[in-house]
Amino acid sequence: MTRSVVVEAVRTVSLPPLVGQGPALPPARAARFARHIALPGVGAAGQRRIAAARVLMIGAGGLGAPAIQYLAAAGIGRITVVDDDRVERTNLQRQVLHTEGDVGRPKAESARDAVAARDAALHVVARVDRLGPDNALALFAAHDLVLDGSDNFATRYLCSDAAELTGTPVVWGGILRFAGQLSVFWPGRGPMLRDLFPELPDDEALDCATGGVFGALCGVIGSAMAVEALKLVCGIGEPLVGRLARYDALTARWDELRFDVDADRPPVTGLESIADACRAAASVGRPDDISAGEVAARLRAGTDGLVVVDVRTSRERESASIPGSVHVPLERILADGWPVLAAELGGAAVDGRDIVLTCQAGIRSARAIDALRANAPAGTPLRNLAGGMSAWAH
Repeated sequence: MTRSVVVEAVRTVSLPPLVGQGPALPPARAARFARHIALPGVGAAGQRRIAAARVLMIGAGGLGAPAIQYLAAAGIGRITVVDDDRVERTNLQRQVLHTEGDVGRPKAESARDAVAARDAALHVVARVDRLGPDNALALFAAHDLVLDGSDNFATRYLCSDAAELTGTPVVWGGILRFAGQLSVFWPGRGPMLRDLFPELPDDEALDCATGGVFGALCGVIGSAMAVEALKLVCGIGEPLVGRLARYDALTARWDELRFDVDADRPPVTGLESIADACRAAASVGRPDDISAGEVAARLRAGTDGLVVVDVRTSRERESASIPGSVHVPLERILADGWPVLAAELGGAAVDGRDIVLTCQAGIRSARAIDALRANAPAGTPLRNLAGGMSAWAH
């Protein structure tokens, strides 16, 4: 039988190693990573860099789950997981780090425990918190590398801006339906997110909850993010700096978009410009917010002083909805404003009642309220369900 031999050429290192070598590994640890140590360009020195690396993972969901697992398996010495969400049953279709027993637990803590079960020698910090303008700079400065697996535009731009201010490289990924993309933003060595997409999109309507996501696609993009992170740590290969890699799962094709620094783009000088978008994404800080707990209590009390309006799509409501809620999709509100909502509720039903609008996370409902206020009667009590259906589920 003829044995085929594949000869691989290792690319010239285009960027220096991100992390210095840590101390020599004990024999048992070295044996664990023998297949890494045998690799050209990695070797014992590269594995010592991996063990010394400090990685910040934003999100322990679809992208974070596979990325965290492979970073842990590779021996990353310190991983900090930032996520303020909890495991839901709908997550289990793609967020393979979590199990049935984790439903209801904070994702960051579930991720920490999963890594500990894999390798107790690793240091994993679980931060049940949301990345925001108040903590981003300190977190980025305390780590060598950031992986952005967030699920909203505001946090993605926050990551890029914080990276630009601290000089911390970011491995960035995104998924929706059957498509995924990833890139590497390394300040001073290549373009950033704002060079690729100058303006923060103002439409958050289409996300994984509304558009769906092919579960195994998360493994493709999340694993590729871990690959890019390890390449940066070791200083091997050609990282995706200045390149946007795009994957179409339906055709099994990768393509690539090259982009460069926009010389006319103003440099990032602070996080003030992104702060409002982050507050909207978190559904906090609005004077019209109402908590899921208060809504639930008032509905249980059976009073007539509250009505809930769901602005999500019909498909989203099939999986879960608040009992008794009225369905008025966001598109209708944006097109016709207050008259369409008044017609759905009935004139008499509106008088004196708190009208609580909800979506999945509180972002679209906030947009609906802003649109309604343009022609709603003065003093109409419009309230935004903070955190939307995600908060309601918790």
